[in-house]
Amino acid sequence: MAQDSGDLSAVELWQSDPMTVFTADELDLNEFFWIARPIVIFADSPNDPRLRQQLDLLTDRPEALIEREVVIVVDTDPAAMSPLRERLRPRSFMLVIMGKDGEVELRKPAPWPVREISRSIDKMPLRQQEINAERGF
Repeated sequence: MAQDSGDLSAVELWQSDPMTVFTADELDLNEFFWIARPIVIFADSPNDPRLRQQLDLLTDRPEALIEREVVIVVDTDPAAMSPLRERLRPRSFMLVIMGKDGEVELRKPAPWPVREISRSIDKMPLRQQEINAERGF
C-alpha cells in the first residue's frame, strides 16, 4: 500500500504523508512508539467490503486523523501471521485503536467513522495532555 520510499524509514514516510496506509509486513510499530497512534485494520482478504468501507471512512476526514497523529496499518493476510496479527488476534474484520504507548485502547468488529475514532482518541490521557498543551494550560 505504501509506495516505494527509497531510503525513508516508515516514520519519515508517514511524516511526509500522514495518510499513507501501511501494510502490517511493511513496518514495525515499535518505530512509532510515542510518535503516532496506530489504527490497525484487520481483514481476511483485501477484497473484504468492510475493509474498503473503513478505508473510505478514514480518507473522508483526514484532517481529524492528522491532528491526532494517527498512522494507518492494514493486515489482510491471515496466513502470514504478522507480528501484529499474533499479538492482537483478530477474528475476521477488526479495527484496533492503539495509544502512542503501543497499548490497545479499543477494538471494534465493524467499520467505525472518524468522528467516533476521534472522540475515542480525545479521551485518552496522553491526548488530553496534548490538548491542554495546545491551549497553553
